[in-house]
Amino acid sequence: MKFRNTFKTNYIALIFIWVISCGPVLLAQNSMINSGWQFSEDHTQWEAVNLPHTWNINDAFDDQPGYRRGLGYYKKQVFISSEEKDKKHYLKFNGVVQEATVFVNGKQIGNHKGGYTAFNFDISAVVNFDTYNLIEVTVDNSYNKNIPPIDADFTFYGGIYRDVELIALPKQHLSLDDFASDGFYVNYYDVSEEKAGVEVTSIINNRAVTNSKVKLRLDILDADGTVVKTRTESLKLPAETSNEFKIKLPEIYNPKLWSPETPYLYQLKIILTDEKGLVLDRRHTNIGFRWVRVDAEKGFFLNGKPLKLVGVNRHQDFKGLGNTVPIELQKKDIEIIKNMGGNFLRFAHYPHARELYDMCDKLGIVVWTEIPIVNVVTNSEAFFNTSLEMQKEHIKQYYNHPSVVMIGYMNEILLRLSFDNKSSESDKETLKTVSVKLATQLEDVTRKLAPNHITVMALHFSELYNETGIADIPMLIGWNLYFGWYHDKIQDLGVFLDEQHKRYPKRPILVSEYGPGADARIFTPTPKKYDFSLDYQLLLHQGYYNQVATRDFVVGMSAWNYADFGSEFRGDAIPHVNQKGLLQYDRTPKEVYYWYKAVLNKSMPFVHIAADYLSGMTLFGNETYPVQIYSNQDMVSVYLNDKKLKELTIKDGFSTIDIPFENGLNRIKVVSENTSDEQTVEVLRVNSLDFENFNRFGINIGSHFYFTDEAQHITFVPDQKYKSGWFGYLDGDIFNINEEKHQGIPYDIKNTTSEPLYQTMLEGCTTYKADIPNGNYKVSLFFVEPQIKPTSDLYSLKAAKNNSEVKKQRIFDVYLNKQLVEKQFNMAHAYPEKYGITNTAVVTVDTNEGLTISLKPIEGTPVISGVLIEKLD
Repeated sequence: MKFRNTFKTNYIALIFIWVISCGPVLLAQNSMINSGWQFSEDHTQWEAVNLPHTWNINDAFDDQPGYRRGLGYYKKQVFISSEEKDKKHYLKFNGVVQEATVFVNGKQIGNHKGGYTAFNFDISAVVNFDTYNLIEVTVDNSYNKNIPPIDADFTFYGGIYRDVELIALPKQHLSLDDFASDGFYVNYYDVSEEKAGVEVTSIINNRAVTNSKVKLRLDILDADGTVVKTRTESLKLPAETSNEFKIKLPEIYNPKLWSPETPYLYQLKIILTDEKGLVLDRRHTNIGFRWVRVDAEKGFFLNGKPLKLVGVNRHQDFKGLGNTVPIELQKKDIEIIKNMGGNFLRFAHYPHARELYDMCDKLGIVVWTEIPIVNVVTNSEAFFNTSLEMQKEHIKQYYNHPSVVMIGYMNEILLRLSFDNKSSESDKETLKTVSVKLATQLEDVTRKLAPNHITVMALHFSELYNETGIADIPMLIGWNLYFGWYHDKIQDLGVFLDEQHKRYPKRPILVSEYGPGADARIFTPTPKKYDFSLDYQLLLHQGYYNQVATRDFVVGMSAWNYADFGSEFRGDAIPHVNQKGLLQYDRTPKEVYYWYKAVLNKSMPFVHIAADYLSGMTLFGNETYPVQIYSNQDMVSVYLNDKKLKELTIKDGFSTIDIPFENGLNRIKVVSENTSDEQTVEVLRVNSLDFENFNRFGINIGSHFYFTDEAQHITFVPDQKYKSGWFGYLDGDIFNINEEKHQGIPYDIKNTTSEPLYQTMLEGCTTYKADIPNGNYKVSLFFVEPQIKPTSDLYSLKAAKNNSEVKKQRIFDVYLNKQLVEKQFNMAHAYPEKYGITNTAVVTVDTNEGLTISLKPIEGTPVISGVLIEKLD
């Protein structure tokens, strides 16, 4: 046993404890104090709230750019009995974004910077007994260049969003002072299939003014609860000291090893008693015997065997909740990932709730955990100090989880530098040097504090990381790669990986992010880059998986992202939401999730029909529609309305069949030898625009994809050139703000939830026809001005004319047949922000001429985004 004595220091200690109340006598007390808080934004008007809480649930998703970043004030009163007078009292905060200053009974007891790690304060000196004690917390999520993350593609929800605990302990206890850790650290020695040893470093505090004698008992239990190893030490604790003890337990022979396939866990229980056997403190943790390494040629090895890591990244927020997600709901995320067959999870871009790491221990998921130093570094002593303290907290608090294999500290840290067109070359060189300096310091700290883990960093697609040498600092490099989305083509991924491996043959690499945005309302048989269709999402993920799977030197891959998440500045198909998730923001799976399950999860027979999103689709004439079938079986049979269509061979988890849908309800059934799936799809089959078996028809003008508009309860069909007897444009071009992208404008459209209808459009179209029969119709036309960027202030007419983004004036008249419905239509004038504009008129067709939409230019070129035709009689 090694012994080290550390005398009491004068700074305010950070604390963390996890107390298990399972003994007959337990003096330690731990109370959640989440209920009955008061919250105010101005210290004047207060409202009652329960924790977790954030003040950004609504404003981070409204039409106004930006969200409230500033101060929030919390207060609560707690009663503390004089029976607790001889104990030490602590407040523990598990997560506050992003700076917290804590007061008790009017006295400041501490300040903490960083929104994603726990912190504790000793409040013993300011507690009043047999009365109520006032706890006040000032929270600040303002932009602060000295607190990472400074800038990132996710929303920084302000508030106290994890549990707050009031802790009372005897004066002798496992430490709460070591960066809010558990007060003990588990290390392993001589781990193999034959034997495995455990060494525990415990930090025990004696806050009494006299010396104390205690006993420390360590038990290792197997999964059945049987004690397999135990050791008890009698210890002497000098007064007012913190004492570190290293204790080795005897080796366990023929241990059961931990892996994703068999996540066997032992339990370590630590019991601290006084000389008479009275329990003073208890802790416990999972123990998993395993060993890992990464090889630049052969990838990742677990317990001496190669393992391709395939999984996801995860952000912690949830639709309608921001980051105030109940822990049981968060735990379901880990179960869903495991059910998919994922064996790898990157907690991005910050430490997540400790309970989720427990879930990864139990379910068998290899974890990459990291701190939120994202996009850019500040060249200041304060930023460096906060970053280093944050990493120390991170390592110490998450150290004991056997699932935690990789510990990271930077994500795309040169991203802003890559797109910086304003700074001088000298400033850019300084930023490179500073970034490398901080990375080096963080790497040193991580290797020192977590010697049995793999250090890791994530990079974006830029040669800067190779030029600066920052890519050579960690043990493993993660590349965030978006070939086929932000640039190049899907198949270019493999080219890049091969080139990097050839240039840097000793550098282990992993694809740490990849994936396109995908909106569950958008589908198409002709997917294109940046169209946000579910079909393109499938195409890209399938392509990436095949390219990584065939390269042994690639450690693995983690899709971006597990689920859609909040990112306030984004203007994608669903504004303020990054839609690259395999699941929607509310955790409804997208089809790609089921494909991964077919490929990765072999535990049970599985079949899935990827057709749920097709309901409401319109097909013309004899058109069929391609449907993918996902399965981990070799063969399946496909039936439509009880009639067998075909037997399919499954390769790479899927096969595609063209379905000849009938008008109305269609029942698809897929059967394999061991399982089956059924799906009912409602389809409108149209042989002409006669409005006989339908009374509404919508066209997503300028788009190649279907869009299911939930607000208007209709699926808009893709656009086409005019065909006699049908519909389409006679002239004009698809508007693209960027030639590399196939989405029209990537901006939030105000006063609508139907962005995909407005974001695509035709420009220069003067004539659009729909060959509908005689009758009375309500016709709605949809417009948006594509050249005005979003702004927080309404433009005046003068400002609109001077706006550099309005490259040309756009004025045109709008006619339905010969009926004028809009004279001198000038969207930049009438709607100075990016409003979704709907012009509706009733028109009578009585000369068998059908419907003609005429956009007659007066100045500039007209645009149009969609049309909805409704039969009135």
